[in-house]
Amino acid sequence: MGVPFLVNRFVAAERALRTAAPHELLDAVRRVLTERYAARSVELFMADYGLTVLQPVSVLPHTTDPVSVHDSAEGRAFGAQQPHVESLRDGLVRLHLPVTVRGDRLGVLSVTLLDRDRADGTVAELADVAQVLAHEVVVAERETDVYMQARRRDRLTLAAEMQWQLLPGRSGARPEYRLGAQLEPAYAIFGDNFDWSATADHLMLYVTNGMGEGIEASLLTNLAISALRNARRAGLALADQAALADQAVYAHYRGRRYLSVLMLDFELATGRVSVVDAGSPRMLCLRDGVVERVELEAQLPLGMFEDTDYVCQELHAEPGDRLVFVSDGVYGVASPKGEAYGDAALGRAVQATRLLPAAEVPRAVLRELKGHRGQSSSDDDALVVCLDWLGR
Repeated sequence: MGVPFLVNRFVAAERALRTAAPHELLDAVRRVLTERYAARSVELFMADYGLTVLQPVSVLPHTTDPVSVHDSAEGRAFGAQQPHVESLRDGLVRLHLPVTVRGDRLGVLSVTLLDRDRADGTVAELADVAQVLAHEVVVAERETDVYMQARRRDRLTLAAEMQWQLLPGRSGARPEYRLGAQLEPAYAIFGDNFDWSATADHLMLYVTNGMGEGIEASLLTNLAISALRNARRAGLALADQAALADQAVYAHYRGRRYLSVLMLDFELATGRVSVVDAGSPRMLCLRDGVVERVELEAQLPLGMFEDTDYVCQELHAEPGDRLVFVSDGVYGVASPKGEAYGDAALGRAVQATRLLPAAEVPRAVLRELKGHRGQSSSDDDALVVCLDWLGR
């Protein structure tokens, strides 16, 4: 089996994915892996909105059962973001390959091969195929609902539908940083939100805590985030972005509704951070093994009053820092005895998850929060964003 053959079969797989109809990506990759790699079976699993299960992409509504993110071979590949080899009966081997694009973890591609030697010889190549598949899924979602439907363990509320459409990916990676975020309750979120955007020199991160419930909360958040993006894409500085969004929200609601936001602009080359703290989201820093809350200069939420002026303050991120941002639905949650989760419990949760990658931290912290809350259901959104700063 020569090098030209190996190159040609990967090129064939890539071409098959790039030329497939958006809703037929799984059929295309299954066909080419069967023909070129002698695969016995090929399955695609998408991570659900709650990041608790991997949902199979199949005939909708789903005809096969999801697998757990926590205790399955597929979940192991998803969590570690490394190929995982599973031995089956009759000498068969199943490769579980992360389907990830630029750090955004979409799911897992599982490929069953005839034997261990064949698996060992193709794992790196098939991992590249899974990465190509990830790119194509992201592009295909502009034209088909298949992959978004496959992510749903339950039906989303209309408010949650609006919020998830507004969000960027739940994780991302660059040489300078690693990012992860999660919202709960995933299928019924209201006004909390996160957004980020990177250029060659900067990372801008927004953590928002919306006011109200249901559709009204989602409409408020959509207006504010759209205004912030509009200002950002016009090249405005951070404080001016806040002022423009403040004007947009006030013009519509006249102070009846407003939105809290923590805005950060990271300079990738130096770690210098410009911050506008306009409300309730909190920021913690894990540095040299110590967790401390970062005290910021509180300013008015967006839309509370007309023509509010916002001022940036400066911070500095050190390589190795872990920054964790939370909404009031995290630190304000009460236990069955009425005890607020608070900074102390949150600090312990950040310490307990210090060895996890950034993309895993939000989910782990939210599990800790659920244990604190007990059996009662949440009456507010809970948002956790984790940023590992690596620097240059």
